[in-house]
Amino acid sequence: MLARPFLFASDKPIMDHEDRPFESERATLYVVATPIGNLRDVTLRALDVLKSVDCVAAEDTRVSSGLLRRYGITTKLISIHEHNERSQSERVTAMLGDGQSVALISDAGTPSVSDPGAVVVAAVRGAGYSVVPIPGPSALATLLSVTGWPATPFTFIGFLPAKKGARREVLAAMAGSHPAMVFYEAPHRIVEMLQDVAATFDGGRRITVGRELTKRFESIHESTLAEIVEWIQADSDRQRGEFSLIVEGAPPQRDASGLTPGDVRMLERLMRELPASRAARVAADLSGKPRSQFYRLALERSGNDGDDVEPEEA
Repeated sequence: MLARPFLFASDKPIMDHEDRPFESERATLYVVATPIGNLRDVTLRALDVLKSVDCVAAEDTRVSSGLLRRYGITTKLISIHEHNERSQSERVTAMLGDGQSVALISDAGTPSVSDPGAVVVAAVRGAGYSVVPIPGPSALATLLSVTGWPATPFTFIGFLPAKKGARREVLAAMAGSHPAMVFYEAPHRIVEMLQDVAATFDGGRRITVGRELTKRFESIHESTLAEIVEWIQADSDRQRGEFSLIVEGAPPQRDASGLTPGDVRMLERLMRELPASRAARVAADLSGKPRSQFYRLALERSGNDGDDVEPEEA
């Protein structure tokens, strides 16, 4: 067995910027992102890797063979999916032990992100071999880039549980979450999923639905949760294809002072170093909110009646 220490991406030598094909290295697993729809979205480096490795481990060889044929790639294919991932991990590790290189791909997008791959990567890392990411198309980033409204920070959820009870339980736990939430969903569950999201979250929240991203019948629709179920049920064509969805997070809760939790944390941090009045002034300058709001809260938090600090400005 070829022994070598596991290398994180930061440990690998940086590739120079010459315009020349990338050659895969021996005893290395490449985690390769593939197109989520349009085959021309594949990166040049991904093609170089798929051509130069000894084997491509694909989620579904029937799907991946189409991509390889499109670019004239004849590399051997093996199948690694959710039902055989553990057993095939041993096979991949053995191949690396023989000095071979392997590319891990899913049907679309990046392995391990709502797709098989994590078990293989963990096994390869555990055996001490190098794992190298080859980034590329992402449904998550594709949809986030065209929403036109602030979606950061965001929480990536992926696929919700298939059963209604479990799905609603997960959604209920996230109802008060402030970051935007990114979901994936299959066509046969999209209506029920949206019904549950609309029933659990505030109907005024925005939602962006991306269907068949980068494909011929791509569509992107923005609505509110109160309107989205009626919209998708109005046309059966809107229920076809693979879905990526972004739901606006819960609005920040405000206390009696009218400040958000973030405002309160900022003021508390400033009060560790500054008197109440000065802390309120700095917080107001940073947030653009009235100093009086911060000042009143600063007095409450400090237990001070204001006699020993500079008078509050109008």
